[in-house]
Amino acid sequence: MNKERKDAIKRSRAVIKGQMAEQMAPFFPDFPCNPNDVKFIGKPIDFVGFTEDEIIFIEMKTGNSQLNENEKRIKRLIESKKVRYIEYKVKI
Repeated sequence: MNKERKDAIKRSRAVIKGQMAEQMAPFFPDFPCNPNDVKFIGKPIDFVGFTEDEIIFIEMKTGNSQLNENEKRIKRLIESKKVRYIEYKVKI
């Protein structure tokens, strides 16, 4: 097997492991929310958690992975409190 193919397999396995970890993360003892109070979104943020006191945006990373530019932008927006709540009514 050539070097490029081995590298592709290694990256693919890392992605699959990360996806599995995302599904199991709410059940880890140090997860910041009760599993019943968290919703998986996936993109552009992994989870939104709801506690009695706050709403938590959770981006999960495994291994050496880091935030990409879009995730960094979202983090900055949240930290600078550029978040809104909108009630959207549909007229049927």
